[in-house]
Amino acid sequence: MKKKTLLFLGAVLLSSFAVNAQEVEIVKDKILLDGKQFLKYEKINISNHSFFNMNDEEILNYRSFDNETPKYVDDDYYALNFINEKTKVESTDFSRIMAFMNSRKSCEKLIKWMLKDKVLNTDGTINPEKLEVFVQKYDEKVTERTMR
Repeated sequence: MKKKTLLFLGAVLLSSFAVNAQEVEIVKDKILLDGKQFLKYEKINISNHSFFNMNDEEILNYRSFDNETPKYVDDDYYALNFINEKTKVESTDFSRIMAFMNSRKSCEKLIKWMLKDKVLNTDGTINPEKLEVFVQKYDEKVTERTMR
């Protein structure tokens, strides 16, 4: 009896991982979710990327800043601008999005993060309620506390 229960719990646990694992891939100007396009992508330059819904409306802009100190990385930060919601999130924690020096992989990690926190819906729309929670959790208001 104990063995069957353990096997059943293990199967349930493994199936929950498979259900939650979503494959995000950027191919040229398309963002694919489990092989199906749900967003459009534009790399403006190495530090500026835009994401569009399928109606060509920009929904998110990612931009990284070196704070005018290119050789000193401890003051670097990034901003996520949610265009239609007029909301900006600034953070110094690159651990959630950085994939070494590969900007495409970094953007894939960013989209996975947005999906995981349910800020981004699988139909390519922003969830305003989840965005509020996201801002509370991650916004460090970097520019507000930086002297120029």
